[in-house]
Amino acid sequence: MNRIKGFTLIELLVAISIIGLLSSIVLASLNVAKAKGRDAKRISDIRQIRTAIELYKADSGYYPTSLASLVPTYIKSLAQDASAAGSCRPNYCYAYSPLLSLQPTSYHIGAQMENLASGVLSSDSDFNSSASYTGGFDGTGSTIYDVRN
Repeated sequence: MNRIKGFTLIELLVAISIIGLLSSIVLASLNVAKAKGRDAKRISDIRQIRTAIELYKADSGYYPTSLASLVPTYIKSLAQDASAAGSCRPNYCYAYSPLLSLQPTSYHIGAQMENLASGVLSSDSDFNSSASYTGGFDGTGSTIYDVRN
């Protein structure tokens, strides 16, 4: 009896399904790592913008009414957060207080985070949720804030 060696259809389907399952696990973990990387960049950008705002205040005595007034004297260019949604897009959210003032005494800067479980949101000790600011901040904890009063 002459038998032809090869794989059966069932064996091929089982092998293909195992490969598909393993690749989906790898892709899911890769997406989480990419989101953490984008969040780390947002945090770094917030810190750079905050430094530029503080330099502006040191020179003028008050905070800026717009982030555009920081360029190019205090920061080379404003970072773009292309994946942000709502009022934070395409730049980082910026608001100041008192409202409609030409010489603000405090500010509020934020960016939408993708990883809400990160500890950076709870570590912002100078966040003042009772302050009144212009801009699209909802106070739900999905935004990293930096406030100077």
